[in-house]
Amino acid sequence: MLQLVHFIASWYLKKRMDHVQWFMEHPHEVQHKVFRHLVTQGALTSFGSEHGLTADMSRRAFVEQVPVRSYEGLFPWIERAFQGEENILWPEAIKWFAKSSGTTNDISKYIPVSHESMELCHFHAGQDMLAIYFHNNPDSKLFTGKSLSIGGSHQPNPFNPEIRLGDVSAVLTENLPIVYELARTPSKEVALLSDWEEKIHKMYEEVAFEDVTSIAGVPTWTLVLIRYLLEHRGIDSGNLLEIWPNLELYLHGGVGFDPYRTQFKQLIPSSQMNYMDCYNASEGFFGLQNDLNDPNLLLLLDYGIYYEFIPMSELGKDFPQALALEEIELGENYAMAITTNGGLWRYLIGDTIMFTSDNPYKFRITGRTKHFINAFGEELMVDNADRAISEASQETAAIVKDYTAGPIYFEGDAGKGGHEWLIEFDQAPKDFDAFCRKLDDTLRVLNSDYAAKRQGDIALAFPKIHQVPIGTFHNWMKKRGKLGGQNKVPRLANNRNYVDEILEDLSNPAS
Repeated sequence: MLQLVHFIASWYLKKRMDHVQWFMEHPHEVQHKVFRHLVTQGALTSFGSEHGLTADMSRRAFVEQVPVRSYEGLFPWIERAFQGEENILWPEAIKWFAKSSGTTNDISKYIPVSHESMELCHFHAGQDMLAIYFHNNPDSKLFTGKSLSIGGSHQPNPFNPEIRLGDVSAVLTENLPIVYELARTPSKEVALLSDWEEKIHKMYEEVAFEDVTSIAGVPTWTLVLIRYLLEHRGIDSGNLLEIWPNLELYLHGGVGFDPYRTQFKQLIPSSQMNYMDCYNASEGFFGLQNDLNDPNLLLLLDYGIYYEFIPMSELGKDFPQALALEEIELGENYAMAITTNGGLWRYLIGDTIMFTSDNPYKFRITGRTKHFINAFGEELMVDNADRAISEASQETAAIVKDYTAGPIYFEGDAGKGGHEWLIEFDQAPKDFDAFCRKLDDTLRVLNSDYAAKRQGDIALAFPKIHQVPIGTFHNWMKKRGKLGGQNKVPRLANNRNYVDEILEDLSNPAS
């Protein structure tokens, strides 16, 4: 049966490449078409009525009549749809909401997932991700085995039991066409379990003896599962290929992969193993790696999402300037605003990106609008931090499992500001002081603002770096109810909340 699935899937995915080539070659035309479809549909909604959306409105009118909003600004309409009202943000009743886990805040965000966004955004983009992979790897045997997906769970909406909410991975798993079930593992019942510790054991029972050819999941929890498998199968070599010899692809996203790359290569010691980055969030599928030798992501343009890009200097203004795709400049950081076929209108997603190419449009994620440190004008982004951690690890033979960092504020007249890092290692550096120096030196090279503030230790002192015990971040996430699924450790914060919480936990282990 899997051989037949492989044959059919390979044939179909080759056909999907025509679609990918079209939007790569005609980006502005495609985005205009998407814009026109969205405002036409939006005119049929309560939101559209309140904002004067019409099928023939211009982009200028759209910008003038629809403000850029955060989740909180859009929440009054989301809440109405969440309680079951129809035609609020999109002309249909929304039956699914994706619980956003882009932060570890106590208050969750619930993102509407329309039938159209599920089909034409998430599912079509997922198909085209595989189409690109097969295009680049025509001899792939991906569908001769199973795809292992590590996702979250869903549950009924307390306000309306006909509406369900959960991690976007769980929403998509629950709604996958039946043909996909033939090619994936574990079973839907196990994949959707909410208790992570129960789930990992049941996943082991179902997947440990399958022929897995690909894995999809957030690196943190994928590593936890891999180590659980190796331990319980008694694989002393630590080589995952002894369990899954035909494994050829890992699809990852959610966090920067650089800090995890060394760990995966140790666990999967094969030059034939491929790693493919994708940018699939609760709000939509935005980008993927179309060249495995190039870490930058291809912007996905024909999936029901209209993009706008806000310069960092405009962020926080009541009426920020927002650029259309054809107006962007390479090498500049932008906050991304999206209008989608899920009913998000000029919505600030919270991520920052930098374009590296405009033919085709390719970019890299540089951070989160709320996950950075700029306490002293240093504008340290997650992208800088991930790359510095990776460089320091390579130079000192270290393997970093997780980390977070925050500011150290000025203390007294002679005090200096700085950054405090909490780093959990799977393999400690041979020379911890050398690791710290390399991290600081790399940040200076990558970030001119950081380098200027570090000059002569005038504004920023040498970073204060703690090596925390194994299990620190797991225990902290568990305490916050954030184990598994798509939950991620926040890398940077412009306050000391995360750093102080973890240090407090470490000083009071019984609490």
